[in-house]
Amino acid sequence: MATPSDPNRPTISVALCTYNGEAYLETQLQSLLKQSRLPDELIVCDDDSTDQTRTLLERLTANAPFSVRIIRNTTRLGFNKNFEKALSLCSGELIFICDQDDYWLPEKIETLADYLIQNPAVDLVFSNAVIADTNLNDTGRLFWDTVRFTKPIREKWRRGEATEVLLDGNRVMGCTSALRRRLLASFLPIPNLPNYIYDGWMGLVTAAKGTIDFYEKPLIWYRTHDKQQVGTRPPAAGKPVRFTERFSRPHSEKLEPLIHKHQELKELYQLVTQRMPTKTPGIEQFERRLDHYNRRSTLPDGRFFRIGSVVRELLAGNYHRYADQEANGYAPYLAALGDLLE
Repeated sequence: MATPSDPNRPTISVALCTYNGEAYLETQLQSLLKQSRLPDELIVCDDDSTDQTRTLLERLTANAPFSVRIIRNTTRLGFNKNFEKALSLCSGELIFICDQDDYWLPEKIETLADYLIQNPAVDLVFSNAVIADTNLNDTGRLFWDTVRFTKPIREKWRRGEATEVLLDGNRVMGCTSALRRRLLASFLPIPNLPNYIYDGWMGLVTAAKGTIDFYEKPLIWYRTHDKQQVGTRPPAAGKPVRFTERFSRPHSEKLEPLIHKHQELKELYQLVTQRMPTKTPGIEQFERRLDHYNRRSTLPDGRFFRIGSVVRELLAGNYHRYADQEANGYAPYLAALGDLLE
């Protein structure tokens, strides 16, 4: 077993955030203590729990074979800012993000630490996870299946399009991730974004830098339960538009979701580029998508005047590039036809 005292290994921190986690915390802490490669330190930020979480933390880590620092927030920060605080307090060269209610396989730290050692250009690596129920029973599902990180999408990522993939939806779960401490300067502080929590933001910034990768195998059991702050529940579906309504509604109503999408992308682009010293392939992917939605959201009322923009975007392959990954082959053409006629 490699130990924290091994001089040939980078130092490792685990950043654990807790909040009223007494029901499941012991299982997670026991899995940390059983790691084949122990961390050098455990940083715990408790977000002003009102149950026995802190008492449990102190009892279970009293004889830990690594340094343990428990910080209590006297004012509740929420999970985004609590993780920001925990990460900023870590001193290890490599940092592992830890939720309070999961179970880490014994090889998790050693596997991802070795991956980062062997791939010095990678700042962040994340693994898959087994989705478990409240009692930590296997549900037969993997996290990547839930977030549609399928083999074709992983192949797209491998072709250098990680930013494109993550702009379609986050695939990076913080509790499956290991990162280099040097990355913190790029994504902290975490901005207040309505559709991004800390791990989605962290993944997107690192993808834009071109220093993110994934590890194929699941290395944790991800517990799902009613009280978790963030889970695998899908977002609520928007109001469907009937076919007959598409040609009777005002053109401005048709443009409204495209305008919203463009504004959201623009805000995200501005925040990301503030963290990037130079333009990267990831930033260029961002700009191409931003330009596409700018064109679509500003199409004029007159159908004749839309033809040039729609045809250019179609020939450039952008309607295909930004179609939903599960859409059929007709979807890009229907989107272009809708832009032209609606």
